[in-house]
Amino acid sequence: MNEQLYINETKETFDVLVVGSGITGGWAAKEFCQRGFKTLMIERGRVVEHRKDYIGEGKGPWQFPHRMKVDNLLQEQQYKVQKKCYAFNDATKHFFGNDQELPYTTKPGTKFDWIRANQLGGKSLLWHRQSYRFSDFDFNANKADGHGNDWPIRYNDLAKWYSHVEKHAGISGSYEQLAQLPDSEFLPAFELTVPELSFQKAMKQHFPDKPVIIGRTAHLTKPTELHISQGRGQCMARNECQKGCSFGAYFSTQSSTLPAAAATGNLHIAPNSVVHSLIYDEKTNRVKGVKVIDNDTLKTREYFAKVVFLCASTLGSTQILLNSTSKKFPNGLANSSGVLGHYLMDHNYNAVIRGEFDGFDDEYYSGRRPTGLYIPNAQYRPDKYRKHYLRGYALSGSAGRGDWRGSAWQDGIGKDFKQKLTQAGPWYMSLMAQGEMLPRFENQVSLHRTKTDKWGIPQLEINCQWSQNEIDMMEDAAEVGKDMMIKAGLKNVRSFTTTKEGAPGLAIHEVGTARMGRNAKSSVLNGYNQSHDIPNLFVTDGASFCSSAVVNPSLTFMALTVRAVDYCAQEMKAKRI
Repeated sequence: MNEQLYINETKETFDVLVVGSGITGGWAAKEFCQRGFKTLMIERGRVVEHRKDYIGEGKGPWQFPHRMKVDNLLQEQQYKVQKKCYAFNDATKHFFGNDQELPYTTKPGTKFDWIRANQLGGKSLLWHRQSYRFSDFDFNANKADGHGNDWPIRYNDLAKWYSHVEKHAGISGSYEQLAQLPDSEFLPAFELTVPELSFQKAMKQHFPDKPVIIGRTAHLTKPTELHISQGRGQCMARNECQKGCSFGAYFSTQSSTLPAAAATGNLHIAPNSVVHSLIYDEKTNRVKGVKVIDNDTLKTREYFAKVVFLCASTLGSTQILLNSTSKKFPNGLANSSGVLGHYLMDHNYNAVIRGEFDGFDDEYYSGRRPTGLYIPNAQYRPDKYRKHYLRGYALSGSAGRGDWRGSAWQDGIGKDFKQKLTQAGPWYMSLMAQGEMLPRFENQVSLHRTKTDKWGIPQLEINCQWSQNEIDMMEDAAEVGKDMMIKAGLKNVRSFTTTKEGAPGLAIHEVGTARMGRNAKSSVLNGYNQSHDIPNLFVTDGASFCSSAVVNPSLTFMALTVRAVDYCAQEMKAKRI
């Protein structure tokens, strides 16, 4: 990356400040730069160069001191929360935040696991890459059952923007024409294994309302000319994505949006710049810029622009807004509604179903497919699916074969035992539910009154719990999933739930704390992610969501961001901002 991209001190007033460099920040920077706007991307963490800084990539477990396990003392000192993430290991730990330096608190009696990735590219380097469009049933859910505020947009408002980001990012999947799961602009799908195809056939017979499809994922199965022009290559099915991918085969800021933005000559990046607060001018009712604290020296500096886009993650953007106060906004900038920080949601991954297949001993698979099977939410119509709880869930998982690790725990010795270790074990299937969480005012984040971090910024205090609705949903998912596997012919089927033990946060899909809406008295943003109160302030990350829906949120983060940029650019050219 061109060193001239990076700045520290500057007196320039930019057209746009983009706070954050993850999925939404990368897209905002790309879209503004390609429209000719001088853009400064502000990142609180270090620079991570594509390819060069993927220090764990291509290394086998035997090349790490503890076979990919992170030293126990280091885990307890620096990664007490981060170690709970599925992607955390010795090859990826450098992409996770240091819990010692990033403290937060939770209300007594509650738990929340906040996964952080403070570097250039943010969590786009670590995400699970599952990519699904919201449907009109998702956008209409709050209005249909009266929980939460009505989304101010519908599917048709986002459809062309979904297409825009999908063509650039590259989404593999299959065309299914499902009402609850609109099709994307797809690259060729990964294949289901033979046992999964058998399960799919049985599900079609016994549960025709629950189709089994291949998971939709941001991987280049067959790169287009556009992808090749980005310097990206075909996915090799290594499924070691969180180490970083030099092929650029999965979508990330580094592989896709950042190079596109940099190529315009309109991008600058301010790394190691922790945003303390926004600089607000009450006379003009405009945000003028941001106050930052240097990550290393702790010195303060300021950056200025005509427009500010907050893309710092749901909780990150909310913390910045809460810490930005004025006479007009004593409880956080752009918070005349009083809902800033409220309605925090995460996805509910708390039901697991496992079973074993008979047969298929002569079947195996090649490579490590970076996605699994997916069973979309069947409870998308409240007039058709009546349960003892609201909303619904999807199921995702895969079939696989046991390996030497299963045999190694069995009794044995000698030649026959060693030979057994070289043979594949029986086929099994594992499914996990992904449920929607209801928007509730009491699930909130606020600034702690006395505790601060090393930059002197008040810590977030998080108060978020599953309600009985989420608990009931997972119990039902476990029962239904078990019934599905039994009727599909699997054996030794078992299921369990973890809702009562597991805390929100680990889905890493937190959304909702600066929601959009039609009414400025009950929402922070309008339908274009623009502040109701301050016209040159936009928030396009998950904070803007009115509901979590069932599907993964990242593709909608992208579509909302590019739509907001397009609107903002028109408003700037018309001098309305």
